[in-house]
Amino acid sequence: MPDKVIEIHGLTKVYSMGEVEVRALAGVDLLVDEGEFIAVMGPSGSGKSTLMNILGCLDRPTAGTYKLDGIDVSTLDRDERAVIRNAKIGFVFQSFNLLARTSAVENVELPLIYGDLGWTRDERHKAAMEALHRVGLKGREHNHPSQLSGGQQQRVAIARALVTDPAMLLADEPTGNLDSRTSEEIMGIFQALNDSGKTVVLITHEPDIAQHAKRVVTVRDGVIQHDEKVEQLRVNVTGIAAPAAPVPVEATR
Repeated sequence: MPDKVIEIHGLTKVYSMGEVEVRALAGVDLLVDEGEFIAVMGPSGSGKSTLMNILGCLDRPTAGTYKLDGIDVSTLDRDERAVIRNAKIGFVFQSFNLLARTSAVENVELPLIYGDLGWTRDERHKAAMEALHRVGLKGREHNHPSQLSGGQQQRVAIARALVTDPAMLLADEPTGNLDSRTSEEIMGIFQALNDSGKTVVLITHEPDIAQHAKRVVTVRDGVIQHDEKVEQLRVNVTGIAAPAAPVPVEATR
């Protein structure tokens, strides 16, 4: 039986706005197995963004529990959540969030530096290069973002998310700044990564993008309204490499 990457029970989030309390989440239960590809959908004000912030350890719930890869993160403070976030989650954002004056390979190395994982410079460089090759960017490793197309920049962002070998990829509207054809390519990359065993959680408001996942969870009024497996719309994408062997790092580091 697959391990659970996400275990959520009775998740509630209440915001106080003056004398008014807003219940953004009202008792959410959600289980996600290792290796799943799910899309979380919902209109503005549905609680989708609040759920994403909690999934990403950017916020914590008012009540309920959230276990990420077996660790109960629902009661952790900000610093403790930051450690888990860097170790367990690979983020991909709509706006890419790349450093403009930094090469692709240097952008991908950043999580390994910030995480203080004890990797040597050579180990960081090798892992970043392998992550870029895995998303089809061989030959573009030393380009800066201004020298890359929007789709290529998002590939760099995906490589950066992959480089720590996280428990899950959390993609927030990853095709929002891309044209239709490039969006298809990016979704094909997520499918290929999922095929290799990576757990992918996609946040989107676009039904056609959600159809690239294997399961669609629809949030409305702070609760899960629908949770169903779907017939996945497949994309054939070239240049995507199989996962490389992990860079050996001494256990004492």
